Amino acid sequence: MADLPTHTIVFEILTRLLAKDVGRSKSVCKQWYALLSTQDFVKIHCSRSVVSSNQRVLLIDDLTCSVRPIISNNNDYGPSSTVTFPFHHQNNDVSILSHLNGLLCVCLNHTYELLLWNPTTTAFKRLSTPDSHGFYINNLDAIGLYVDADDDYKVLHIKRRSGVLGVYVYSREVDSWRNIPFITRQEYLSPHFNWLAGTFCGGTLYFTVCGGTLYFSRAILSTKNDSVDEII
Repeated sequence: MADLPTHTIVFEILTRLLAKDVGRSKSVCKQWYALLSTQDFVKIHCSRSVVSSNQRVLLIDDLTCSVRPIISNNNDYGPSSTVTFPFHHQNNDVSILSHLNGLLCVCLNHTYELLLWNPTTTAFKRLSTPDSHGFYINNLDAIGLYVDADDDYKVLHIKRRSGVLGVYVYSREVDSWRNIPFITRQEYLSPHFNWLAGTFCGGTLYFTVCGGTLYFSRAILSTKNDSVDEII
């Protein structure tokens, strides 16, 4: 039997594997690593994973972190399996701020540090730097994960400090932060407005800004090609 083409192996066979096995397959060769890292592969793998037997939910409480399968016929959870935090933490005091394709951006609440964490492979990356990047303050900041045109996973961090709004982007490929100029309505700098977590859809990262208990005011921010624009 003739050898199967690499493209067939990657997109017809490897897209059906568990995420942990896909991670191991990246070490086969440089060509496989490049193909398994593309956004096309991620999309196909995710679409083939979205079946009732493969759906999982990650639960974090005060004492434990666990993964449970979703039972679709009664909207219940199956038996849980414990997930061990691979990074140093205090009393499991961890908050999930954003997620994309199984990758989580979390905050260590006792140090305010941001981390990228893959609970399936247990790999993680600290985003904090000596020049104060990568630190999150609840009720003042907002986080969103997105993928750019070059399949580079990025973290968008919106900060409010002393009435000044700053927008910063972390690149996983370059492993560094940089500032992106952004002008918004002055009232959105007020702590009375709550910035919700970003949602990545159709190549754009959207945020909702809510003001007051009735959530009557909304603004949506979009990021494309590492530029930030506001649309109402």
